[in-house]
Amino acid sequence: MEFHGTEVRQKALGLIRGGARNAEVARTLNVPAGTVSYWLHMERARHRKLPGKHSPLCPRCDGRDLDESAYAYLLGLYLGDGHIIQYSAHRVPNLMIACSDDWPGLMDACEAAMRRVLPDNSVCRVRRSGCHNVKVYSRHLWCLFPQHGRGKKHERPILLEPWQQKIVDEHPWELVRGLLHADGCRITNWTVRLVGGERKRYEYPRYFFANKSQDIVRIYVEALEKVGVEWKTTHRRSGVYNVSVARRASVALMDAHIGPKH
Repeated sequence: MEFHGTEVRQKALGLIRGGARNAEVARTLNVPAGTVSYWLHMERARHRKLPGKHSPLCPRCDGRDLDESAYAYLLGLYLGDGHIIQYSAHRVPNLMIACSDDWPGLMDACEAAMRRVLPDNSVCRVRRSGCHNVKVYSRHLWCLFPQHGRGKKHERPILLEPWQQKIVDEHPWELVRGLLHADGCRITNWTVRLVGGERKRYEYPRYFFANKSQDIVRIYVEALEKVGVEWKTTHRRSGVYNVSVARRASVALMDAHIGPKH
């Protein structure tokens, strides 16, 4: 077995730092490609990044620009139906949003928001029965979503940080859209009315949002009030808070900015 000294290893890492591929480095230095890969693996273990490469910047830690509109939408999805997972201390955590296959447009919107909020990070879709888990990987997810914690969201306080509240105040419709896409729907209700002595069926559209967390419901209705939407809420025995928007003017406003899932 031929052993390669530190000088050869540093040359290899220097070439990679300059943008060369593993195979090119192996041919140039007459080193097995597997050895080059091993050196890279060891470098990652030491620095948690590739030599010469910069880890993706964080809007909170590094002051990178944040697409606030996309963030408000992604925050709504996270609060409604998302969670952050880290399988082990050595794995990069991921934010996962479960999206039903019945609404491919919602899935596309979720992935697009992740790419806009974290443009330098890995985004993927994982197929499950009847749905896809849309994921984005980043070591800074805790910075962007400080509401993460142990246990279910409705069993612990969910409060927005001042910087998050500022974004929500500036982009309330995007937050509402994210929450509705995660835990809401637009349906057609019907009732029977007496018109001219005849019983006639009357149909009307309605928006519903349901969640067990009183804090998340509060965040939702405060955003509705900011955009002038009237709402009513009921509390079921199951512990779910149901927020309804049924007044014609408010439904028209919701239709203009949200619309049904697709």
